[in-house]
Amino acid sequence: MQLLENKVSLITGATRGIGKGIAIMFAKQGSAIAFTYVSSDEKARAMEAELSALGVKAKGFKSDAADFKAADELVNQVVAEFGTIDILINNAGITRDTLLMRMTEQQWDDVINANLKSVFNLTKAVQRPMLKARKGSIINMSSVVGVKGNAGQSNYAASKAGIIGFTKSVALELGSRNIRCNAIAPGFIETEMTGALDEKVIQQWRDAIPLKRGGTANDVANLTLFLASDMSAYITGQCINVCGGMLT
Repeated sequence: MQLLENKVSLITGATRGIGKGIAIMFAKQGSAIAFTYVSSDEKARAMEAELSALGVKAKGFKSDAADFKAADELVNQVVAEFGTIDILINNAGITRDTLLMRMTEQQWDDVINANLKSVFNLTKAVQRPMLKARKGSIINMSSVVGVKGNAGQSNYAASKAGIIGFTKSVALELGSRNIRCNAIAPGFIETEMTGALDEKVIQQWRDAIPLKRGGTANDVANLTLFLASDMSAYITGQCINVCGGMLT
């Protein structure tokens, strides 16, 4: 039996990187997939086709998770299309890296809105179908940077640390209704974005990690699958690092 058979998952930012890896893995485990994207209609249609080929219903929704009203409308649209939402993956996020002395108010606001406010928006909206069903799993994508901080990323670190506090609070609020909320803190994950970086720099990062490699989207997706499934039925309010031992 597939781990997510007859489940409906909503995944934000799922046309590339970690989000795409999660969507594909969830589809292989039987979950219908609703996903969001903000720009490329062409990529979204290709993603729909790739997921549908795995035998599940899949639909992309052009929606900005940082927009409170749009997030509420999105959840209504997904419930109308799929009937319910069993799993929410708050994955969408951006970076605007620079030292604090150079950081503009806009760079701060953009990252906080895209990374943290979006998690509030979607979690608040998805409560309704989950409370009605008296079950659900919410998984928020934080970062090791939110756990330890990082020079030049004060805005990003603040947003990802905020996600951890938010996750623990939601777990306490919704646990009695059988709704679980956990966070994942990925470390150095090699995706399309890191592929543009200098190979020597990437190798230095790998060498500093106890497992001597960068992580993959699948490394993160494996834990996400576990937290989304009934295998983790007694786990809530946790932040789990996927970092190859970087924070050990």
